[in-house]
Amino acid sequence: MKVSGISLTILICIALLVSGVSALNVEKTGNYTVTPAGDLRFPSMTPFVTSTISQGQVVAYSRVVSPGTSSMITDLNWGNPANSLSLTIVAPDGVLGPFYDSADGTTNGRIALSISSPTGLTPGTWKFYIEGYHVTGTQTYSFVTY
Repeated sequence: MKVSGISLTILICIALLVSGVSALNVEKTGNYTVTPAGDLRFPSMTPFVTSTISQGQVVAYSRVVSPGTSSMITDLNWGNPANSLSLTIVAPDGVLGPFYDSADGTTNGRIALSISSPTGLTPGTWKFYIEGYHVTGTQTYSFVTY
């Protein structure tokens, strides 16, 4: 089968468009840019929580961000795309989200995000709200931010 020059050009353009889409920001709010964090490997000493959640339930976690912090990673992982959780992040100066399973570019039972700001993250207490958005029964999940 011969590939014509036009077909090859179209394929190259599609490949470039797909890679460009995956590099897009999930959200830009104020000084914050939220992007997919990709395939993460936790630093060996990073504490994470494991719990369960049911339909409509909201669970809150918090983290104190120190002055001079320019970015953080959040990773909510439940591994079952049949159930849907959401993640809303409340910074001292604004709300990010809510984010759903596909926010990081893949529907896989995981929301892995990188939050950054060229002027630094606002110091203070950041809150993370996990909601059982569409859950049958109960769903086990793990959550970490670092």
